[in-house]
Amino acid sequence: MLTTEDRLDIAETLALHAHLVDADQLDRIDELFTPDAVYDMTAPGIGVFEGLDTICAAAAQLSASGHAPIAHFLTNIILTSTGEDEATALSKCLMIMATGTTQGVTYDDTLRRDQGHWRISHRVITPAGRPVATREEH
Repeated sequence: MLTTEDRLDIAETLALHAHLVDADQLDRIDELFTPDAVYDMTAPGIGVFEGLDTICAAAAQLSASGHAPIAHFLTNIILTSTGEDEATALSKCLMIMATGTTQGVTYDDTLRRDQGHWRISHRVITPAGRPVATREEH
């Protein structure tokens, strides 16, 4: 069962992701993800990235391209305990793109306590308007 402290820590990790990527502080990506993390952006047509170095390189490339969102707003977080040191989070994110348009996505995250901190071990991003895959489909 997730304690109140766990819930606050997880929500802060999810929120920190938005702040770090928006500020292009990719050198702090290890504060967000486990070393073996998987970042799945298959649904928006971008691909799957495995491991901190690969995730960081992909984020840097997206940022350098000028096509990365310039602001992320995370909301509607639903947390579920799946073990003593593991949980899932389902949340919505509204992004302001470099073009000034907005896009919505759903984050489907698995988090794990790693060295005393909650970190994302698996993230699946699904654009708004598409069905979110069940965990068995990941």
